[in-house]
Amino acid sequence: MAAATKTFFKPPLSSVAKSLTPSILNSPKLNYTPHSSAKRLPSLTIRASAAAFPSPSDGASQAKSPEQFRVEILSESLPYIQRFRGKTIVVKYGGAAMKDPKLQASVVSDLVLLSCVGLRPVLVHGGGPEINRWLKQLNIEPLFHDGLRVTDAETMEIVSMVLVGKVNKDLVNLMNKAGGTAVGLSGMDGRLLMARPNPNSAQLGFVGDVDRVDPTMLHPLINNGHIPVIASVAADEAGQSYNINADTVAGELAAALGAEKLILLTDVAGILEYRDDPNSLVKETDIAGVKKLIAEKKVAGGMIPKVNCCVRAIEQGVSTASIIDGRVQHSLLHEIMSEDGLGTMITA
Repeated sequence: MAAATKTFFKPPLSSVAKSLTPSILNSPKLNYTPHSSAKRLPSLTIRASAAAFPSPSDGASQAKSPEQFRVEILSESLPYIQRFRGKTIVVKYGGAAMKDPKLQASVVSDLVLLSCVGLRPVLVHGGGPEINRWLKQLNIEPLFHDGLRVTDAETMEIVSMVLVGKVNKDLVNLMNKAGGTAVGLSGMDGRLLMARPNPNSAQLGFVGDVDRVDPTMLHPLINNGHIPVIASVAADEAGQSYNINADTVAGELAAALGAEKLILLTDVAGILEYRDDPNSLVKETDIAGVKKLIAEKKVAGGMIPKVNCCVRAIEQGVSTASIIDGRVQHSLLHEIMSEDGLGTMITA
């Protein structure tokens, strides 16, 4: 019987990514056929032949073993692995992906898998939900201004305690349990980040910007297969601690490390042409297009620092920056190992 071909457009999980999970081993035999794309790497077409669904007369011997199936799927991952092998990928982790245990587990497993196949992931994290939880326990109301947390001295102490002492170490522990070798850091360690007050410090308090980055201490970790996990807290020359937006930290680190790709995990599908219309997703744009959206007030609130950090990273040499939906399981693998990606990709 002639083979029947079905191409999936923007699935919630790329065929390669999904195939790398253990549950897929129970699926029928599938053959994957790559086809070309001018923008990204080849997408994957699932080709189901008659042999893929054997009739009773075919006999059990016709079906491939789980081991054979796994090897075939891994071999189809080769173009993507070759494209990014040895390249640094900086990921900002936050939002819903930090609150949902299943999403958290998928992010952790994605990062460990990417590291195992030769990519060099660096994780930068915030911890807004956890910070808010502790503030409320202490009867302190969280306040925000233009998408940034208002941080007085008392709040700064809690932010540092939660991000560096709890969230960071929890993530490191999860990655190590998953088979990775993660190392927990903050911007203060090894003077990785030096902070300066935000221009709106009168309204924001101890909210800082990145003054400079010294990635010297990261190079031996990355070169030896470790996954740096970095909390977005840093100090200035006088030793004053600052809460820095994790998106900003990720963008500056990506530029300093010469990263191939910056990925921001968010609670939205990406940049929307019309904020109230989820079907108006901007799949790909350039710096000029992003600046136009900001000027037209189509990008606002918490999306502003995310978009600005992407633009700044690209202007400093990062190849692409993507804002993707962290509410989708294995969204990292989908973004890196599929043609369509999962959100908005910004290029130079």
